[in-house]
Amino acid sequence: MYAVVKTGGRQYKVEPGQIVRVNKLDAEVGATVSLTEVLLVKDGETLKAGAPLVEGAKVEATVVEQDRAKKIIVFKKKRRQGYQKKQGHRQDYTALKIVAINL
Repeated sequence: MYAVVKTGGRQYKVEPGQIVRVNKLDAEVGATVSLTEVLLVKDGETLKAGAPLVEGAKVEATVVEQDRAKKIIVFKKKRRQGYQKKQGHRQDYTALKIVAINL
């Protein structure tokens, strides 16, 4: 059984027991989160696709951690102009453990 959920402007394919990193959510570690924007659910042979959302479907998850991702370097340069800009960025994320997919 799996589902496709939308959170933070991105779509994720999730299964029960899976740990997923999503954009930062306002929730404490250990809290239960309900993802209600479910786009698709597949259970065995049955496939339910929403238009745009599957009615009554939700994904239950618990917050495993709130952290920041590895630093990435953003480097911009224009040749022959003497322009260089170096910048770092760390994205906040929330790690969710998928508990159940409810229809």
